[in-house]
Parts: sequence; C-alpha cells; structure tokens
Amino acid sequence: MGSEHSEHSEAHGAHSSDTALRVNGKPHTLTVDHRRTLLDLLREDLGLTGAKKGCDHGQCGACTVLVDGRRVNACLLLAVTLDGCEVTTVEGLAGDGEAPHPLQRAFTERDAFQCGYCTPGQICSALGALAEAAAGHPSHVTDPAVPSGGPMALSREEIRERLSGNLCRCGAYPRIVDAVEDVIP
Repeated sequence: MGSEHSEHSEAHGAHSSDTALRVNGKPHTLTVDHRRTLLDLLREDLGLTGAKKGCDHGQCGACTVLVDGRRVNACLLLAVTLDGCEVTTVEGLAGDGEAPHPLQRAFTERDAFQCGYCTPGQICSALGALAEAAAGHPSHVTDPAVPSGGPMALSREEIRERLSGNLCRCGAYPRIVDAVEDVIP
C-alpha cells in the first residue's frame, strides 16, 4: 500500500486526485487539487460562468447548482468529493441549442431579474425547490398537519421560504415568486 500511495502522490501531486464528473450531461475527468471548490472548477476549469461567486461563504446562493438533482452551494463543496456525480448548471438546463428551460422563459417573461447576477443561482435553486416539494419534503412554513411523503402544494409563502437562501440585491423577489408559480405542475 505504501508504494501505491507514493506512486499516486508522484503522478498527481500529494494534494490532487483524478475526479470524474458529468457536467451538463458531458463527462469530464480532471486532476483536481483537493482544496478546489466546485464553483472554481466550473468557472475556471470548464468555462461555465453562470454560477457566480457572490459571498464565497454559502450565504447568498449566487453559486447554486444542482448535484445529482439536489441544489447545493458550489462555493462550499470541494470538487474531489463529487467524484462520479452529475452536476447541472444554468448553462445545461436547455440542452445543446434547444429552447430555454421553462423556468428560464418564465424568469424572462416575468422580468424576474434586474442586474441578473443572482439569476442563475435563483433558477437552479427554484428547480431544486420544485423537486423537493414534488418529493414531499416539507419546509419550515409547511403546515405540520400536511402529511409528508406526497407532493407539497407550493403557495407563495412556501416558494419564498424555499428560496430564502438565495439573495437578490436588486429586490426582484415578487417577480421571482411569480416566475416559479408559472412553472408549478
């Protein structure tokens, strides 16, 4: 075992590992520094600049992407911990050359953005929130009498609560809620 570890360390450096990810449906195998965040990998190594570096502390949501369908703050995740995962960024929602995702269209139609900086994170977070509600995950404001496990109804209050981890410095919150309401199945 000692020789295998030293060979790996020499080939990749003591602080990096080969990491395989599917990003927006495309496979990538990269040698990644163990300290590199998913956000930096996406932006700097793969050129996917939709997710933004807002606070770099997981407090603003500008970096929100989906990992295996769940929303995450990419600034807080070390990329090497995601070996084998599927990552979806705002750039991957529409697919190659296809029409915008329905939520992207709703954001445009409802004018749910102003400067647009937080919009990619808002959209990815909204998709994650819709999936969580469909899977029956309650939020802080869900009535305790509502049985969990089945799809949750999304009122405006529920949408606001579920997206409360994503800040919009321009204050487009009412329009963001409108856009999410437009795509609720």
